[in-house]
Formats: sequence, C-alpha cells, structure tokens
Amino acid sequence: MKRRDALQLLAVAPLATAFRWTPDSVREASARAQEALARGTPYEPKQFTPHEWETVRMLVDLILPKDERSGSATEAGVPEFMDFMLGDDPELQTPVRGGLAWLDHECDDRYGKTFVACAAAERTAVLDAVAWPAKAKPEHAAGVAFFNRFRDFTASGFFSSRMGVQDLRYVGNTLVSDWKGCPPEALAKLGVTY
Repeated sequence: MKRRDALQLLAVAPLATAFRWTPDSVREASARAQEALARGTPYEPKQFTPHEWETVRMLVDLILPKDERSGSATEAGVPEFMDFMLGDDPELQTPVRGGLAWLDHECDDRYGKTFVACAAAERTAVLDAVAWPAKAKPEHAAGVAFFNRFRDFTASGFFSSRMGVQDLRYVGNTLVSDWKGCPPEALAKLGVTY
C-alpha cells in the first residue's frame, strides 16, 4: 500500500478521539487555506514562529509529497489549515508546538542541528524511529505520539482541501441519470446477487 493510500484511509476514519473539531471548523479552515493560496501572497502564520512554520511546511511535505496523482500537502494549503486550527483550538498548540520542539531536540541530540537543517537521510532516520509505533523504542514514546497525531492532522488538512477531495476521486453530489445497479464484479466479490 502506498503512503498516500494509507493516509487516505486515515483521513476518512473517525478522528473524534484525536481532535475535537466540528465539520464546520474544518470546512472554514480549509476554505481559509485555499483563500490564502489563491491570493498568491505569502501567508503569515499567526500561531507558529518562523522556525516552526518552516518545520511544519517541510514535515507535511515529507508526510504527503507531490506525486503523479496530486500536489503536496503544502500545495494543498495544509500548513495554513494547521495554523488556523491551532488558533481555533488552543489546546492543540501545546502538543503540536511541543512535538515540533521534540523533533528539533532529537535532531540536535543525534546530529547537532535542527530538523530543517538536517540532511534528507538524517530527517528520514529520525522519522523512521517514530513513524511505526510497534517498532519504536520506548524512549521515543513522546515522538511517536506527536508524529502519529501530526500525520493525522496532515491527512485531515489535505483530504479536506479541494486538491485532497480530487485526490480521493470523490464523485458524490453528481447526477446519475441511469442507475444500472452494483457492478457484477463487486457483487461477485461480495458473494451476493439480486
């Protein structure tokens, strides 16, 4: 399974236990992110410091890079979405900003530099240590918790954006003039007939 496909599954799974957002707040955040991108002027984050902003932009694109199907998380406005959501739900600030600080401290301990200053291979090594909870060392528990929540946050931002909805190939809200029923191959797979 490709990373984008796995994140797609995460995006459509209920995130109520991880985040207390309402559908309206997610729609508003996504709309504001799209507006910022449409203006073409650099977005000025309201919740992140300049260094945190640079880290967020790099990290979301490592989680959801541009591929043959759609653009990257940054191109979809995910950092802007996150900035809005942190302002909308101040309880998110400590775990997100604390996690970004953890990432820098881990990189500093390993390589003597911040996450954004690390080489690609160094960043990959740090993320690989926390991306797979079952394989992670106990001393990385804080990093695992942060990264898994941040990955969900990235997926939520991406798949609620216009680009993300197109990536899902969502065809709802379209007129079907002639419903021919469930495709035969789907019925066969399910072992049902009608």
